[in-house]
Amino acid sequence: MKNLKVYILFTALLSLIACSKNFLDTEDVTSATEQNFYKTPNDAWKALVGVYDGLQRVWSGGIAFPVASVIMSDEAYGGTGNSDGFGFQMMDEFDKLRSPSDQNLFGDSWSLYYKAIYRANMLLGHLDGVDWKGNEGLRKTYEAETRFIRAYCYFDMVRLWENIPLITKPTTDNVPQANVDSVYKLIADDLTFAAANLPATSYGAQDPSTRGRVTKWAAASLLGRVFLYYTGAYGKADLVGVVSKAAALAYLEDVINNGGFGLVDKFANLWPAASLNNYVGEDNKETVFAIKYTYTSDWNGNVDGNNWMVLYGIRIQSIYPYGMGWGGATVNPKLWNAYAPEDSRRSASIISIKDEGLDFQNIKDQREYTGYTIKKYTPMADAAGRSLAEKMGGVSFMISQYQDYVSIRYADVLLMAAELGAGGAQNYFDDVRKRALGNSFVQIPVNEANIMNERRLEFAGEGIRYWDLLRQGINVASAAIAESVTVQNGGVNTVKTISASKIIETKGLVQIPYTQITLSNNVLKQNQGW
Repeated sequence: MKNLKVYILFTALLSLIACSKNFLDTEDVTSATEQNFYKTPNDAWKALVGVYDGLQRVWSGGIAFPVASVIMSDEAYGGTGNSDGFGFQMMDEFDKLRSPSDQNLFGDSWSLYYKAIYRANMLLGHLDGVDWKGNEGLRKTYEAETRFIRAYCYFDMVRLWENIPLITKPTTDNVPQANVDSVYKLIADDLTFAAANLPATSYGAQDPSTRGRVTKWAAASLLGRVFLYYTGAYGKADLVGVVSKAAALAYLEDVINNGGFGLVDKFANLWPAASLNNYVGEDNKETVFAIKYTYTSDWNGNVDGNNWMVLYGIRIQSIYPYGMGWGGATVNPKLWNAYAPEDSRRSASIISIKDEGLDFQNIKDQREYTGYTIKKYTPMADAAGRSLAEKMGGVSFMISQYQDYVSIRYADVLLMAAELGAGGAQNYFDDVRKRALGNSFVQIPVNEANIMNERRLEFAGEGIRYWDLLRQGINVASAAIAESVTVQNGGVNTVKTISASKIIETKGLVQIPYTQITLSNNVLKQNQGW
């Protein structure tokens, strides 16, 4: 990482093209420079939109965090086409020998995260230069939103790579990797600031036009998630001395008691593909924080769309209501079988080719076919097979998927609070299960094992399970993920092996891009096992 300008460009900050729905619409600022920008609250607002745009873009190239999280877990295999390269199998099996040439599988991901962090650092570094007279309250709000987004990015990065440079201001220095506690200290400080300085506007009172902006409740909820991951994965009692267990629970209880959120009545109605006529829509009462997407992506640098969701689509075939995709992240049958038949989450979370009577004809073009694919985030098509994204005006189903990524749901807040020992833990736990099981609900005790199992079923395919495994320890994670199983590659039964020793050797981390190690003149060091 010798020269950070390789991946952090000031021009990216100034190209604040309208990037999403509602509040993210703004004018381009291509005529601005660092010297004449950041003078007025309106300048700061445009830069803040650029920070949100940076977050939206982090998964527009490389391997998106939700995709990597699902594939590395016990939920799904790499999948993709039978004649494709083996990069996804390398990731899935934690084995660099599966695809030795894929030394930069996460190269674009690394660069896009640091671009987003650069935008955040640029705005934070210039807030004092803005004339806030008459708008003093905006300063803390904009700072809080920006610091949340910076923390969000760093939390993704430190979980993926662990050993990363910690950059808190724009620089072209050759920055070495930081101690992991230093990264978590920044995350904790940023999120506590955000939670303390964003308005406590409840969900019901929030202006619908601002949906998608960071809220106090998003910061408090993410603090709970960070606390649980850090203390679990690193065996610590608190979050780097900044957040205690009691404080983490208090943040979550604040969301529950004052955030105005609630569970959508039927689980299937949370997901477009699971509820064609009853989808409750985006920004519903269960959405605490989502990354916004829309269909207006193009081939000229506008990346407003959900570019990663196409990977989950059925391999090169539209089968109403599902649109075509690349056949990645084929679901492990163990996940389907983990659900009780009466659990409504099974058919809402997973497409079962057989059970839904789908005529899948491209099995010879599919690697690691299992008969199951992810439903929560899958492209959709009309009865004639036309992509809904293209039907809405998108240029291509590949880049114009418009479904938001719901990063934090209220159900997660309830289960995290229950795990941390809330007084209402049994009720929180029961509420999540009652919705899923309906008349089949039978109360079971709220304890760690039952909560972890419930989280597996509730959040399948949402990019949460892998980190729930890792925070229980690498031995627990490796035991859950490792297996030798028969899948179909091109229609031929093939044994696939995921070795526990490989997961342990790599500590469950991903490969640092070798291009970045080279650019740093080897100041950056590769993660073990890679």
